[in-house]
Amino acid sequence: MASYSRSLTTPPSSLYTTTRPILNPVTINLKLKSPALSQKSKSLAVRATAAPTPTPGVKKNPPSPGPSSSSSESDERVQQVHSAEEFDEALKKAKNKLVVVEFAASHSAQSSRMYPFMVKLSRSCNDVEFLLVMGDESEKTKRLCEREKIDKVPHFSFYKNAQKIHEEEGIGPDQLEGDVLYYGDSHSAVVQLHSRDDVEALIGAHKEDHKLIVLDVGLKHCGPCVKVYPTVIKLSRQMSDTVVFARMNGDENDSCMRFLKDMEVVEVPTFLFIRDGEIKGRYVGSGKGELIGEILRYQGVRVTY
Repeated sequence: MASYSRSLTTPPSSLYTTTRPILNPVTINLKLKSPALSQKSKSLAVRATAAPTPTPGVKKNPPSPGPSSSSSESDERVQQVHSAEEFDEALKKAKNKLVVVEFAASHSAQSSRMYPFMVKLSRSCNDVEFLLVMGDESEKTKRLCEREKIDKVPHFSFYKNAQKIHEEEGIGPDQLEGDVLYYGDSHSAVVQLHSRDDVEALIGAHKEDHKLIVLDVGLKHCGPCVKVYPTVIKLSRQMSDTVVFARMNGDENDSCMRFLKDMEVVEVPTFLFIRDGEIKGRYVGSGKGELIGEILRYQGVRVTY
């Protein structure tokens, strides 16, 4: 049998495509002009992004999205901040945890509708911190919104190590959940890979049990990657006895980018199916049903479409 490195570097040409439907993948350019990571990141060309949910019309005198005197204990994990100083301190205290911030306003019906969903997520995502900023609460919160360049509400910003890593406007509950899970990056059922060495180590760890490894390859800012990730998490919990799920963001560092190039990954999300150190196949796209069907097929289950 060929070594793991050789098997991963030169998979059979027949594995480069799939006959299953490809749903709005993002195309990336792996022709890198410079070894520097910063140059490689700039070479990524996104051709498809997640479509935002249109913001419904604003109703007259909608309820405030923030906590009130009648709020239940479930609101306690959403911290409302009232100034830039409180905001900066909350980000500093969170360290490398994901911090999700909803910038809202008391006159916004959409803010009112989204706030309960953020509260619900805060109860299930204990490794994520949630903040609420009411932009029209005071001059202090208004200045904070101006500093963070918030023009419309509700606006969701995502921070790690006090640095903004992602932001969204006009999204619905499903997109918010997908973003939180995707950027939370702390799901024990999905192995997080940060280099080619991590991939080789994962393969070596399952040499004896012959488990199928499903490697989800994406990019940091990829709408379809975010869309399908909640499904990956659910499947990783349901199939933990027979399948190992892992994830790599190709634009995280130089090693990850080289891995994508070696695997001839040109669209994301791409799912690589690996067993016994060999790539058995791949699926390109974000279709939940198609992904499940491909996983079952590589487990030896007969699937008809």
